[in-house]
Amino acid sequence: MWRAVLAWLALLAAPALAQSAPPDCVARVTGVRAAIAGAGGERPADGPAWRTVTLPDNWESRWPGHSGSVWYRVDWRHGCDGAPAGQAALALESIVMAGEVYLNDDLLWRDASLVEPLSRSWNMPRYWRLPESSVRAGANQLWIRVTGVAGQTPGLGPVHLGEPQALAREHALRWWRNRTLFQVNLVISATLGALFFFLWAMKPQQSSHGWYALTAFFWVLFCANVLAVSPWPFGTTLMAARANTAALILHIACFCLFTWRFGGQSWPRLEKALWLAVAVMLAAAIGVPDAAVAPMQRTIVLTMSALFFLNCLQSAIHAVRSRDREQMLLAACLVVFLGAALHDLLLIFKRIDGDRSYIPYTSIAVLVAMSAVLGLRHARGLRRIERFNHELERSVARARAELASTLAREHELALANSRLQDRLEIARDLHDGLGGSLVRMTAAVEQAAEPLQHRQVLAMLNLLRNDLRQTIDNGASADMTPPATPRAWIAPLRHRYTQLFDELGLAVRWDVPAAWHGAPSALQCLALTRLIEEALTNVVKHSRAQRVRVALRQPEPGELVVEIEDDGVGFDVEAVRAANLSVGVRSMATRLARVGGTLDIASAPGRTRLLARLATPAAATIT
Repeated sequence: MWRAVLAWLALLAAPALAQSAPPDCVARVTGVRAAIAGAGGERPADGPAWRTVTLPDNWESRWPGHSGSVWYRVDWRHGCDGAPAGQAALALESIVMAGEVYLNDDLLWRDASLVEPLSRSWNMPRYWRLPESSVRAGANQLWIRVTGVAGQTPGLGPVHLGEPQALAREHALRWWRNRTLFQVNLVISATLGALFFFLWAMKPQQSSHGWYALTAFFWVLFCANVLAVSPWPFGTTLMAARANTAALILHIACFCLFTWRFGGQSWPRLEKALWLAVAVMLAAAIGVPDAAVAPMQRTIVLTMSALFFLNCLQSAIHAVRSRDREQMLLAACLVVFLGAALHDLLLIFKRIDGDRSYIPYTSIAVLVAMSAVLGLRHARGLRRIERFNHELERSVARARAELASTLAREHELALANSRLQDRLEIARDLHDGLGGSLVRMTAAVEQAAEPLQHRQVLAMLNLLRNDLRQTIDNGASADMTPPATPRAWIAPLRHRYTQLFDELGLAVRWDVPAAWHGAPSALQCLALTRLIEEALTNVVKHSRAQRVRVALRQPEPGELVVEIEDDGVGFDVEAVRAANLSVGVRSMATRLARVGGTLDIASAPGRTRLLARLATPAAATIT
């Protein structure tokens, strides 16, 4: 930022760093005069048009508002007291903005463009060994034509004539100060700006990195004004001045945002006011008439310089209050900026004596230090991320161990639950299958008029064996093929219970269709079988009924209804459910629910009805 201010002040203020060459026998300046060039840029004849001037010279103090060419005549003598001297050299510190140089009447050098857009020699030190063939013994003249624009400090800087080696050393020092330092500065700024731009792109939350990258970007654009010797890409000198002013405005605004974000400061209203002022100044820099460019530049430079100084002071105060290490290091850098800029500002306005600018020498070190401060903060952030990652890894490891322990416990519980469910399933199968068979056989024995024969007992045992085998094979029932017809499925049940009911004097009616309309699965057939067995066993044990009806219907394809009805004494369904007394009722409901069915029970004295509904696999196909 300080470099931007310095460059603009150098353009807007009269040159202040004149150096007087010590007289010697090689070359001695005897006078300097200046005159406005003719309409075609030609050199005016001797006369009152020529005025004595002192270098460095800003012709606006003599010819206000003049844009065009001015000729400077530098009279000098080669040798001392008529004695010839050795080869002489010439060094020019600056020509604002473009020019050409003649030694006596021989062209020594000329800028590439002496008309708009003008070449830019204002910060380009030049050095020549004067050709001995063009140097006269005694009096000589240097004719220097300078072309400049009003308001842009047009004129000629210091001119040095003397011994070649001494002037070459001085020229090398000026080149280092005016060109090389700025080139190094520009390369470092561009490199660090690009680096922090990519850091911001990877982590946009670190907005200070983004604002630093923008600050460096606009400084690189502005610093090109210091190093550029070609007018490209601007059509006129004033267009370049407008662009430089816009770059300066954005550079300082982004610098302020960088320091605020770095310090963790948030002033929404102040930021809105800043960007409103920036918009106004940008509009002025672009839109004012050419005649008002110079006063506009002075106003903007002074305003932005004041903003820069105030921001440096408040950032330093904030850093001291916060006691943050990185902020205090940045504040130290800003204090160095502030001191160097203030010194050079007073030097340019001739408020202090001296001939050396501090900023070109301190800028590189301070710039690297500021980047190091940002790097320290970035490194600290990376260390925090690494610590967080380590803690996260430890937390994940603990969570994994806890999860493994929890899963092991859940697995054990699942195994225990599976064993329990298997036991319950076996109990239901034993109750519904083998238990029903035992009830039937018990009733048959009780109702027998005479002792059972050997074959009758053997048949009962075989039946129990078959029921037990069916219970054991229940786990593989999903792979079995369901009966081809409803009657084939109901036949075994019908045979067993019809014989029993005949012995007990119960009238039983079987209503079963001849074919399936959407066959049930093997599991559904088994569930319905167990349901009918349990229901008929309950009739035998509890109902004291005289008539029983078993009906199977399929009202629609995919829907199966089994209805069992008797005319017994009945029971209180709700009381049985509330008291959780009937294992058989729970078993029937559970079996049906597992195969997608429902069970409705209605009972009253003289009529008890069980209604089971199932959705067979054909229902899913139809849907």
